[in-house]
Amino acid sequence: MLSSTVLGASRVQLPVAPYVLLLDFLCERFTSVSRESWHQRMLAGKVLNQQQESLLPDEPYQVGAVVYYFREVAHELVIPFTETILFQDEHLVVVDKPHFLPTMPAGRYVEETLLRRLMKRLDNPDIVPIHRLDRLTAGVVLFSINPHTRDAYQGLFRQRKVMKCYEALAGALPQLQWPYRHRSRLESAQQFFRMQEVVGVANSDTVIEVCEQQGDVWRYRLYPVTGRKHQLRVHMAALGAAILNDPLYPELQSEPDQQSFSQPLQLLARHISFIDPLTGILRGFKSQLTLTLPTLVTKAGQESSKRL
Repeated sequence: MLSSTVLGASRVQLPVAPYVLLLDFLCERFTSVSRESWHQRMLAGKVLNQQQESLLPDEPYQVGAVVYYFREVAHELVIPFTETILFQDEHLVVVDKPHFLPTMPAGRYVEETLLRRLMKRLDNPDIVPIHRLDRLTAGVVLFSINPHTRDAYQGLFRQRKVMKCYEALAGALPQLQWPYRHRSRLESAQQFFRMQEVVGVANSDTVIEVCEQQGDVWRYRLYPVTGRKHQLRVHMAALGAAILNDPLYPELQSEPDQQSFSQPLQLLARHISFIDPLTGILRGFKSQLTLTLPTLVTKAGQESSKRL
């Protein structure tokens, strides 16, 4: 796992090639970045080796060496929503992530990510996410701020000792018996950013409950037993009840970075709980965000909904 020093950096292993300087390789490999820009990044300490040491512009090219570099995105899109810190102690920071904000630097987002915002806000370079949420999903995310206790909390997720409850607004499924358990095999789709169900031994598992019915849109509680990429979104779409405003499932509606801020994906990481590995105490954290069902007006002019 990356240390906090190179967290969020991109990685490249130098191939067999007749370069003299690392700078020459970077310029030819990444042609969209000028030589002057790479020169400035190296002077600014934004190109590192595995020992987390800065590599300067006169660094010799070494075949097989691993190099970390920090990307810079010109005209990075500002995410107009603010995260909320729900809890903080000497080990953890628990954050309510808004829709559209990436957890980690990736693609077109570097500074406009939850990790970078927290590093600046708390003036702490040792912050590391213990788990992640999709950019379009809102809700509770845990971060470690203490390298000495980090593995204890990460181990909870590796061992599936964390209970996670999500909430979603999606189409009605009156034909199913509740609670319903959906298992399937998920693999990458042709588009690298999508997943798909395929024939084979199940590697994904979700328990689904209905907590409110209102016309053609129901509110669901989703309990992921496994943690595959886009698992909840794919499972709901496969059942014929795609989560509202999902631009990727069941069919690709728009590229991931092109969705309007006015149509957030109606998926929320509502609650997370676990036995603290340091104290043995049950801990739970709940999102303060909400998903609002569309109003259904009856003939009598009254709003109508049915809670279960």
